[in-house]
Amino acid sequence: MRLVIARCSVDYAGRLTAHLPSAPRLILVKADGSVSIHADDRAYKPLNWMSPPCTLKEGDGDVWTVVNKAGEKLIITMEEVLHDSSHELGVDPGLIKDGVEAHLQELLADRIETLGDGWTLIRREYPTAIGPVDILCRDADGGTVAVEIKRRGEIDGVEQLTRYLELLNRDPHLAPVKGIFAAQEIKPQARVLATDRGIGCAVLDYDALRGIEDDKLRLF
Repeated sequence: MRLVIARCSVDYAGRLTAHLPSAPRLILVKADGSVSIHADDRAYKPLNWMSPPCTLKEGDGDVWTVVNKAGEKLIITMEEVLHDSSHELGVDPGLIKDGVEAHLQELLADRIETLGDGWTLIRREYPTAIGPVDILCRDADGGTVAVEIKRRGEIDGVEQLTRYLELLNRDPHLAPVKGIFAAQEIKPQARVLATDRGIGCAVLDYDALRGIEDDKLRLF
């Protein structure tokens, strides 16, 4: 991860335009290629960002240009760099899910046909370079599907699944890989983002999954 603290202005050009006037800000460049600009407030939420896959070019005159695959641009004009350092964080073990999410994953893996007739499980906790995918399975047509499970589905979960899909689709033995965002409740904004990225949504009924009579061998 690269951390840069600089006085800068930021312009975004894409489906909409946005401008951040000159001010001291924190710029994070992560190993997955994402770039985000932060102020000293707003908790974790950045002022502006570019999600991967994208490319960063540091041009002449201290102008950074970040471009994604859709051609949208994030242009950062550096006026004064106060700090610039890089740190190797290694592979993160990922967030340990709470009891409900862990149990949802276990139940859904055991009853993967809940997502569709003829669906089969490949494995739970499928490893990737940025953390494990909750469930990897195949649909009735034999296509690969990655499932991310949350108790409450929000935009961050969709972003997480998007990163997994980008990595999984590099594997010719798995590609093409579709995504399903599964949760007990999915926020409207998360559903809109998922739909825009071609990710399906599934609302899980925890009580119904628990109440199905266990009449077959457990997988785990």
